[in-house]
Amino acid sequence: MSIAHGTILGGLSTVPNLEAALRGYRDCLGLEVVEQGALPDDLAASWGCAGNAGAPYAVLRPKSGEPCWFRLVEQADHPDFLPTRSHGWAAFECTVEDVWHWPQVVEKAGFNIVGPPKKLENIEPAFIPMQVLGTGREMVYLNQVLNDMPGTDLPRAGSAIDRIFIVVLATPDRNASVEWYRDKVGLTRGADYTLPYSMINNAFGLPADTQTMITMVQHERMPIVEVDDYPAQTTQRLRHSGCLPPGNALVTLAVRDLDACDVDWINPPTARDGPLYQGRRSATTIGAGGELLELVEVGA
Repeated sequence: MSIAHGTILGGLSTVPNLEAALRGYRDCLGLEVVEQGALPDDLAASWGCAGNAGAPYAVLRPKSGEPCWFRLVEQADHPDFLPTRSHGWAAFECTVEDVWHWPQVVEKAGFNIVGPPKKLENIEPAFIPMQVLGTGREMVYLNQVLNDMPGTDLPRAGSAIDRIFIVVLATPDRNASVEWYRDKVGLTRGADYTLPYSMINNAFGLPADTQTMITMVQHERMPIVEVDDYPAQTTQRLRHSGCLPPGNALVTLAVRDLDACDVDWINPPTARDGPLYQGRRSATTIGAGGELLELVEVGA
């Protein structure tokens, strides 16, 4: 299968208890476990997170077979972490077949509904979003795609829960982050949108009609990173020393050529085995918003 430059290959979340999290992702959402065990020391080191070495972890994939992997790493809760209140990865948006099905079942599996399905305002009704928090307070959007958007193609789900098709970044400087992905990773700036963003407004106690500007970063017509303006009171995400950020911790993107990426690597690129890497070279860097970004080389 050919994988395009910029494809989201995965999102990694930290959870306080792996088995409890699997009851949500595997047993409720229906993702398939393709790898499970102790997190390899060298992989943890490649993320700059040696403190996570040996932790229980699992890799899951949609039943559709799309090249996207959900990774869960067991890690103790951080007492000061609140979702949607700090800079870094804020959410993983997945495409689903029937968004109206999920409110009936996800809370029984350990997810907390923070945004029930609703149509967006001030934006073409291309999808119906729903937002849930997992057991690690990671934010997952369950979006049923209805239509494509001008300049952007949105993937339809091939299984009940399918691939991550947008990752949401909370950053102290939206334009600087957009330029970083353009200049360092070879992606392009897409459209800007302004809308009342309920997740942000609720998290910060803002009036419901407060407007937020967001910018899409994409490759050709494929959306990748949604870069959001966040209020001035947004903080740096605190984490345990030497460990992954809590919640939505790390995103993995495909790139044509690691050597063409003008970034500083935490550790030099190396070939890795496993379902996600499949012998390809990968390395991790830190984006302009402080986010952990892993890049996997897939060729032309």
